[in-house]
Amino acid sequence: MSAEALRVVVVTYWPGDALRAFLDSLDVATVRETQVVLADNGSGDGVTEAAAETRPNVTLVRTGGNLGYGCAANVGASAGAPEGEWLVVANPDITWHAGSLDELLKATERWPQAAAFGPAILTPQGDLYPSARGFPSLGRGIGHALFGWWWPRNPWTRAYRREAGGPTEAPAGWLSGSCLLLRRSAYDAVGGFDPAYFMYFEDLDLARRLADAGWQSVYVPSAVVEHTGAHSTRRSRRAMLRAHHASAYRYLAGQYRGPLWLPVRLVLRLGLAARYLTSLVVAGVGEGAKPTRSGAVLDRRA
Repeated sequence: MSAEALRVVVVTYWPGDALRAFLDSLDVATVRETQVVLADNGSGDGVTEAAAETRPNVTLVRTGGNLGYGCAANVGASAGAPEGEWLVVANPDITWHAGSLDELLKATERWPQAAAFGPAILTPQGDLYPSARGFPSLGRGIGHALFGWWWPRNPWTRAYRREAGGPTEAPAGWLSGSCLLLRRSAYDAVGGFDPAYFMYFEDLDLARRLADAGWQSVYVPSAVVEHTGAHSTRRSRRAMLRAHHASAYRYLAGQYRGPLWLPVRLVLRLGLAARYLTSLVVAGVGEGAKPTRSGAVLDRRA
């Protein structure tokens, strides 16, 4: 591959037919040459091997086990010699709209102080997924967790999310890790994703550390992708719910360190444990806040 090739890291775990759609759509997402690295967490369906054998720009890297999303992304990012300033990290169940990756790359010229760029993410039903959000405060996080799954327009969720109300290109606190364009130098400088997060909140944690280092995260709704969602996690819903709530506690507890915050951490642990148990019975709790009915609200730049 040439030195100008754009590395695209895809974290795979039994990706099925979704991976083919990802790779086919990537061909029309950018005019740039791409170097696709499949960071595979132990798939057994043969799909990743077939992709690497039949597509010259695809390389398969086995992580050695199911390491989780962020850790596998780090493995894929570090495989071989790093190439170029930009790195894409994505789920395999993403389908790129034509020119969407080029739109993200164009945005990097408008935001030189940004290290992460995220597209508008649509569900298969055409709804706009809440992929751009503010950093959660204690009050906002509690309100969103309690009410977001059944009252999506509650004031805490509206303050937390950035995509509603006619989304425009602007900085956000953090962006969904399901599809990210990352400035490689900044990503490397903060150590990439924290491997302590198996699944969920690794994108929030990365954005926080980038922000602490002086970098912005920018939502670019003129770039559009579709995300099937929960493609691999359907295989083990209970384990993924447990991982989600464990990661939520890890992140929030990390924001309230020290002996003085011990009562807060205890309340967080008990509250998240109760939410986890409820989510096992009420599916909507685990699914979180509902996507926005998008219509034609996306600001697609020429």
